[in-house]
Amino acid sequence: MEIKDKLRSDNAEPLLKAVSSKLGIPPEELRAQLEAGKFDSALQHMNPGEAARFQQVIQNPKMIEKLMSSAQAQALYKKLTGEK
Repeated sequence: MEIKDKLRSDNAEPLLKAVSSKLGIPPEELRAQLEAGKFDSALQHMNPGEAARFQQVIQNPKMIEKLMSSAQAQALYKKLTGEK
């Protein structure tokens, strides 16, 4: 399943709404940016500390691996993909 399909699933909708409300951008705009692999607008809406931490993580493959291997990330991934 491609990222576009995952972002359009019913499972992703609550997460998109929650994140978009925190960032102050419409869910549709956030979805379009994520589908395009762009995070610039989202970063502009984050507080500077959160944006800096996010930039550090996405620029460091080891940090991404550590983050994605966490129990919370695994549970979220399973929820989004519909895995049991």
